[in-house]
Amino acid sequence: MTPVVFVHGFLGGSRQWRAQVEALSGIDVIAVDLPGYGENAHLSPLESISAFATWVLEALRSRGIARFNLIGHSMGGMIAQEMMAQAPECIERLVLYGTGATGVLPGRFETIETSRQRAQSDGAQATARRIAATWFLETCKADAYEDCAHIAEQSGMGAILAGLEAMESWNGTNRLQEIRSKTLIVWGDRDRTYPWKQTEYLWQSIAGSSLAVLPDCAHAAHLEKPYYFNGLIKDFISA
Repeated sequence: MTPVVFVHGFLGGSRQWRAQVEALSGIDVIAVDLPGYGENAHLSPLESISAFATWVLEALRSRGIARFNLIGHSMGGMIAQEMMAQAPECIERLVLYGTGATGVLPGRFETIETSRQRAQSDGAQATARRIAATWFLETCKADAYEDCAHIAEQSGMGAILAGLEAMESWNGTNRLQEIRSKTLIVWGDRDRTYPWKQTEYLWQSIAGSSLAVLPDCAHAAHLEKPYYFNGLIKDFISA
């Protein structure tokens, strides 16, 4: 079966996908750690979505993976869209999850500039824990919060600022109509990072795309309701 590639978002890491890796047992699953994040926190962060996309594609080519199903979450969804622009022949099916087509994130819980200023004021660790809490409906009381906060804390200030810059300077709206791979858009209806308008825009702009809305979930629906999220992914890649 076609390999499945997961690309995490801002302050994320590969370990956030453990439940999905288990659910897709029997399939070759690759969950990457972007430079500056997760298990690759020691690597120098990149400052553009395009550079992240190129890095992921090169990492996959080095493993001999020429064609794959791609799942991108949040900033990882931006990277997935950029990967589609750079190498459309490599991507069989595309899942854009909790993401949008513009990096300025209109309607986000706070502006990118506010995040930048607060990060420089509060420090990397406090910023990681604060932002991770926004991913869950129950904030810091969510079952998966501490694991996510620990992953986020691995990133230093350089990665935080680079990620914010990468998102803020990216816009993929003009290329959505070029996406030809079968596409599923997934959104939690209580997402504080990406409001409905961004999700709706993706859905209406990508020809033939499907939409799945998970109720009573925030930005980390794959951790809040993994049973339903995993079912969506398994059905989509095997249909």
